[in-house]
Amino acid sequence: MTTLPESPGDESGGGVPASPFGAVALAAYQPDEPLFARQLRSIQAQTHKEFVCLISVDGDYQRVADMVRRACGDDSRFQVLGYEDRLGFHHNFERALKAVPAEATWVALSDQDDYWYPEKLATLLPRLGQAALVTGQARVVPPQVSAAGGDSSSGTLTDRKIVAPADLLANNQVTGSLCVFRRDVLDLALPFPSMAAPSQYHDHWIGLCSLVRGGMHIENLVLQDYIQHGGNVVGESRQSLPTSVRNTLRFVQRYEGSTSPRSISSIIHKTGLGWRTLMARTLLERAEKSGLPVGQELRQALNLYARPSRWQLVRSLVGGVRRGNVSPVRALEISLGIILPNFPPGGREAEHRS
Repeated sequence: MTTLPESPGDESGGGVPASPFGAVALAAYQPDEPLFARQLRSIQAQTHKEFVCLISVDGDYQRVADMVRRACGDDSRFQVLGYEDRLGFHHNFERALKAVPAEATWVALSDQDDYWYPEKLATLLPRLGQAALVTGQARVVPPQVSAAGGDSSSGTLTDRKIVAPADLLANNQVTGSLCVFRRDVLDLALPFPSMAAPSQYHDHWIGLCSLVRGGMHIENLVLQDYIQHGGNVVGESRQSLPTSVRNTLRFVQRYEGSTSPRSISSIIHKTGLGWRTLMARTLLERAEKSGLPVGQELRQALNLYARPSRWQLVRSLVGGVRRGNVSPVRALEISLGIILPNFPPGGREAEHRS
């Protein structure tokens, strides 16, 4: 376990340990069995043992259930949720989270092919007394390096940090597989808002919800290996402008059903500004309906995206880039959403925020 320098504005404190029982929500889709088994065993080997691991299978349930049985034996904590239909990773995580038992007081998210260090849960859970969501850091390595073990500080390390709400809306700092959060975050987060766009990420949404429920804390310790390989849904590498353009063109057909100029304009808008506007409006509505207070800085950030004004938003994005909290490519994607026509929800899935 490697300690990293504290992030600016990241305050540490004693905190009150969360109630011990919780849930690990794991979304599985056609997992590679050796990587999947290694991850399951790393969860099984956690020094904090009071949890249930809910494995939501996005199709091909029996194959995954057999893998879990081979890896975990008769450990009743590991439960495979039987679904044959495919929803995609965003809604597959949602499905797992909807199954979290009422008595669970905390939730951790897990990818199917990472590797947790034994003390991960025991290190993060006590911090939930001071924040609604706590995230650690990870070593980003290919499978063969992770399997070889070695110094956890070697290789590329994640650099999650506390940023202002507007910068968090623009550039996500929450990687689901690195974090734990309090159960009450789910009351606000479920059901997930949905938009037919590649930018809809469950962890970005959960991170924003945690700001209403008590904020975030970064624990600057390397607590797991984040495995990088060709099958990653979301990787850790920084995206260049040419790569961003190629990905946009690839996603147009998938999400919009055509490659017309209207479809290209629509997917660029949704990927940059549209998804963030949907999250902001949904969170404001749910907080108001639940009677939850929203701090002034967070409310200003949510309003900035819920009812975007061109110059105010551009000014915020430029500030985020200068502070090093928002990548120039992300700022450009969001800015294009202001310029391009905002077509009504369509494509293969209409937006909803129920």
